[in-house]
Amino acid sequence: MADALATVPTMALPGLARALVAAGTLNQARAEDIYAKAQARKVSFIHEAVSSGAVSAHDLAHTISQAFGAPLIDLDSVDPLRLPKDLLDPRIGKQFKLVVLSKRGNKVTVATADPSDHLAAEKVKFATQANVDWVIAEVDKLTKLIDTLTASASEAIDHIVGADFEFDDGGIEMASAEPEDRASSEVEDAPIVKFLHKMLLDAYTMRASDLHFEPYEHTYRVRFRIDGELREIAAPPIAIKEKLASRIKVISKLDISERRVPQDGRMKLKVGPDKVIDFRVSTLPTLFGEKVVIRILDPSSAQMGIDALGYEPEEKDKLLEAIYRPYGMVLVTGPTGSGKTVSLYTCLNILNQPGVNISTAEDPSEINLPGVNQVNVNEKAGLTFAAALKSFLRQDPDIIMVGEIRDLETADIAIKAAQTGHLVLSTLHTNDAPTTLTRMLNMGIAPFNIASSVNLITAQRLARRLCKQCKEPINDLPDQVLLDAGFTPEDLDGRWKPYKPVGCNACNNGYKGRVGIYQVMPVTETMQQIILRGGSALEIAAQAKAEGVRSLRESGLRKVKLGVTSLEEVLGCTNA
Repeated sequence: MADALATVPTMALPGLARALVAAGTLNQARAEDIYAKAQARKVSFIHEAVSSGAVSAHDLAHTISQAFGAPLIDLDSVDPLRLPKDLLDPRIGKQFKLVVLSKRGNKVTVATADPSDHLAAEKVKFATQANVDWVIAEVDKLTKLIDTLTASASEAIDHIVGADFEFDDGGIEMASAEPEDRASSEVEDAPIVKFLHKMLLDAYTMRASDLHFEPYEHTYRVRFRIDGELREIAAPPIAIKEKLASRIKVISKLDISERRVPQDGRMKLKVGPDKVIDFRVSTLPTLFGEKVVIRILDPSSAQMGIDALGYEPEEKDKLLEAIYRPYGMVLVTGPTGSGKTVSLYTCLNILNQPGVNISTAEDPSEINLPGVNQVNVNEKAGLTFAAALKSFLRQDPDIIMVGEIRDLETADIAIKAAQTGHLVLSTLHTNDAPTTLTRMLNMGIAPFNIASSVNLITAQRLARRLCKQCKEPINDLPDQVLLDAGFTPEDLDGRWKPYKPVGCNACNNGYKGRVGIYQVMPVTETMQQIILRGGSALEIAAQAKAEGVRSLRESGLRKVKLGVTSLEEVLGCTNA
């Protein structure tokens, strides 16, 4: 040890030590002693000088800045998220204690505590293909920033997932029966697999309908749609965005090399010995990477039964009468995410008997229903809704379900099928039941075809259901508020009170689950006459009201009266 600490000749000192001696910050003997100890301990001269207390990091940085004529920077004012990525290998930055701050043209600005390190300068110049401009930083702040930048994504993911989370990688399966090529998955991707599995399981457990993986310029977030409301669940490191998207695309049988166009796929998750959940995957190229949305397709949702959907008894009777007819068309309308598919599949489940031939065309099929012939529309291959419908009519069908009527050709074939002895179920995107008929007229369908084929139209919305454990009655709500919402003076008889959400451990901010709000409108002979003479949606709506058809708002207010949902929910999802 004595040999290691022997006095080092002056010329053997590094350039930085000589500069400190010349500036008077350290004397010659002290500099030589620090350098000898640094060599013995295999640390840098700067590290030994600061850790030994010979000079503070602040004073050292100021001295170096003056000695080398390089500007000084306070790294506390630097946002790590806004530093350039991929300009320099993190291992080089950690080895030489460097942080790249910016690059402009053929110059790169680099923060360092030791601008005399020529090897570091050469490494940076070669890696960035640019000339280096040094700025001086305090060594302790520089070390802290480097640790932040080089913190392992695996560590961050482990922190989110939890060290005690156990999973079976075989639980996630591809939609295809082909086995996954395990060799294509790198060892360092294991945390990504674990994170994805955790997110899928959490989404299922929390009764989410969708998962959103969203990359932004400096952040990455994961959100779940729970009871119709998006909630931020996790903020993993942005460094995982490409590997996570690739992992999802691999198990969804998508092209991992294609990041410029949207793609759609499917995958499965085993959540129990005999329970498998399907997921529909959609990727979208955004400004800062691919956004991935995964929809949970629980086959058991079609098995819930019509009573669980929230139909009132008279509405349920009207719907059942329409779907039990041997021919005609039943339309379900509403915006995306309003539960149209679940309603259609509930009807199909009722009709799915051994003696009935049912065929469906969807884009894509969301719920797997045994006994039903399901076809995925493929526009690129020429398998459109219209083409699928034409094929169905040659397959001896009894019941046909079309995922959505989007164009005149599809509508024309569907109507002809409904007129020639088939029951046709389909969806349209309209605000309510009366406007559906005028929408079909605007598509170019002849009035007599609409009048002779459409049996019933159901418009629907989904409202959040109040938690039974914590909901509370509102005692001080003015009657005028209820009247303005749509209640009649007769409704305000004092025998009921609206309820409000409170929030407890068993729910999400006072709500748990969702309930359907429906406008069920049979197309009667009087309505057919209005359609044939080219009547407006207002005329049809007035006739529907005269025949006792409740509007969406009236149907929602009925559920407020029953204490199923809150007034705010109904006002938010229905039109007056």
